[in-house]
Amino acid sequence: MDHSGHDHSAHMDHSGHGDMSAAGDMHSGHPGMGGPPRCSMNMLFTWNTENLCIVFRQWRIDSTFTLVVSLLAIVAFAAGYEALREGIRQYEAWTNKRVETAPHRRDGNYRDDDDDVEAPRQDYLGQRQEDERLAETITTPWFLGQNAAEVTKRAHAIKSVLYGIQNFYAFMIMLIFMTYNGWVMLACSVGAALGYFIFGSRITATKETACH
Repeated sequence: MDHSGHDHSAHMDHSGHGDMSAAGDMHSGHPGMGGPPRCSMNMLFTWNTENLCIVFRQWRIDSTFTLVVSLLAIVAFAAGYEALREGIRQYEAWTNKRVETAPHRRDGNYRDDDDDVEAPRQDYLGQRQEDERLAETITTPWFLGQNAAEVTKRAHAIKSVLYGIQNFYAFMIMLIFMTYNGWVMLACSVGAALGYFIFGSRITATKETACH
């Protein structure tokens, strides 16, 4: 039988299937479409919290409850930065006091600063005994040093570590703030104000930079 006259135009044209699959790929990241949820990235100010991720992909806002909990956590985090700064200030004050009261190293050629003549032996011995007495009355861990030079050197090393921690903390707050979400920005500001109210009673309210 000759089928050459049959019209095959009724057959379905599947050439558009590629477009359909491409469209399916575009929505594969949407919730409920089989792909992982995506994070919205905002470079302009917004109040929208849909698919908002804060710093990490795992810190994602997907409900009112997670939004409230996240905002409270940000307030506490920002307030903790002021607590850290106050702790560092108290450590520096303690260190300065320790340096002032720590005994200084003496040698046999101790000389008086006023008249630049060799001090009498009894004055030198008396000064040495006074330094030893001060060292006994001040309780300082051995790793912080037992004289002014050691205290200064080791305290500077510790303060360097604290300075690095403080800067890391400040930049983390900056990254949170840079989500450009109004609710998150307000939480950062409220936390900073709360931290200053609790821990900043002895310092000025002005700041030179926003990060430190």
